[in-house]
Amino acid sequence: MIPPPDSLLRYSPPVLVCRRTEKRSPGAPRLQASPSALPPPTGPVPPPRTAAEPGKQTQELLNAILPPREWAEDKTLWVQEVSSAPSTRLDVVHLQEQLDLRLQQRQARETGICPVRRELYSQCFDELIREVTINCAERGLLLLRVRDEIQMTIAAYQTLYKSSVAFGVRKALQAEHGKSNMIKRIAELEEEKRELEAQVSDQKAKCEAIEKREYERRQIEEKKHTEEVQFLKRTNQQLKAQLESIIAPNK
Repeated sequence: MIPPPDSLLRYSPPVLVCRRTEKRSPGAPRLQASPSALPPPTGPVPPPRTAAEPGKQTQELLNAILPPREWAEDKTLWVQEVSSAPSTRLDVVHLQEQLDLRLQQRQARETGICPVRRELYSQCFDELIREVTINCAERGLLLLRVRDEIQMTIAAYQTLYKSSVAFGVRKALQAEHGKSNMIKRIAELEEEKRELEAQVSDQKAKCEAIEKREYERRQIEEKKHTEEVQFLKRTNQQLKAQLESIIAPNK
């Protein structure tokens, strides 16, 4: 297991908890943590912790607020607790410089959602909780409550974001499926429209043919009727003339 990376949260030097062996008898005593098994410190060594009761309570409170980190290396288990050493003003200034430096080194984005920036600021906030808890446990617990509330709010927003993304994907798939159906329906309606237009053209042609045929028939009938009327008029004139010629000599 790879040792945990460096953090803005200050930790005490790691402590060897146990050493794993190939074969171990059931009655063999367990290995205890020993200060002599500590690896050589890479930075300034904090002052040794005393056995005083307030210091022990502070360390227990820190372990409850900020749990120790564990890792295995070369068949050995190491545990590293949060440091209970108080911080000075210079430590706070150094923390701010380290925060700015790591934001730059890890190329964290200044705006928008950035997991790197959130991780670094979370480490910085945990370090502030550690520093405040050492001086005043009540303030540390209140800051812990604020941190948990912020994390719960962020988790709620993440859940909402994931659900909204899933909802958007479902709607997009439904829209895509509906789009294909609509395209198919449009093609069917266009085909139906072409068929109806063809039918309309046929009906128009038939209507025009019928109108032309009826017009010609009407013209013929009118002409025939006119001829009949003229014939009847001539006949009437002839009969009238004959009748007058018959009646006139009798007078």
